[in-house]
Amino acid sequence: MIARAYLFLATTAFLWAGNAVAGKLAVDHVSPFLLVALRWVVATGVIIAIGHRRVARDWPEIRRNLPMLATMGAIGFTVFNILFYTAARYTSAINIVIIQAGMPLVIFLANFALFRIRVTGAQWLGFILTLGGVATVAAQGSLRQLMHLHLNRGDALMLLAILCYGLYTVSLRWMPKIHMISFMATLSVAALIASLPFAGYEIARGQVIWPDPRGWAIVVYVGLFPSLLSQMLFAAGTAIIGSNRAGLFVNFVPVFGAVLSVAILGEALHPYHMAALALVVGGVTMAQRRARKA
Repeated sequence: MIARAYLFLATTAFLWAGNAVAGKLAVDHVSPFLLVALRWVVATGVIIAIGHRRVARDWPEIRRNLPMLATMGAIGFTVFNILFYTAARYTSAINIVIIQAGMPLVIFLANFALFRIRVTGAQWLGFILTLGGVATVAAQGSLRQLMHLHLNRGDALMLLAILCYGLYTVSLRWMPKIHMISFMATLSVAALIASLPFAGYEIARGQVIWPDPRGWAIVVYVGLFPSLLSQMLFAAGTAIIGSNRAGLFVNFVPVFGAVLSVAILGEALHPYHMAALALVVGGVTMAQRRARKA
């Protein structure tokens, strides 16, 4: 069961890294707010098509928890992505990945504030090691780049983004007793509805870029994998090992992103990528092993 959770969460991080690469490929092929809306059109259509019978069976429980589920989908799925894409306009990729690496800290603090769940020493050490791995990738192995970071409004938006997803992760503790497909269907519909005003704003401002063939391919990919499959795996993995331990897997994203950038975008692989991978794997392994013993 524990090994399954690790597989789920590692796969989630890999798919989220693919989302970052897709975001780079989407530039000039589909505008960001429209991409957020269309990805949830795809995800919602697929999950409803395959799970409408389960949703019907679970509807009484869904209806009792609908305000909470709708809030989780809107904040964790739509608002997070809107803030993420908007932050990318105003800040550097280095700042984004370093700030995103603080998400486990948000989860630690929220879990303590809401549920009085304490963080173990191994989890703190694991967090520090994974944060070091992310910083290594972000700074491309150069301490000088870290010393010259400048904060701006994009960084503030990114802080809000990780706060949103951190709170969503912690709120998975309140997931009602319904099938995972029903859970994802409900959140996907909420995310789609929440994304429409943002897409409408982009259209009204004349800033929309309608998808070309590459844009549609990206929409389908992010709708099926980072939006749908990864969220199901993340929720399932978190349910097994808890959000404090699951949150550390987020820091695999920039490392996997670097690997995918090499494979797909033709970027160069450097020794600092391998050093970062070692730090992230070491940090996550330490936290999980100590947690199992406890």
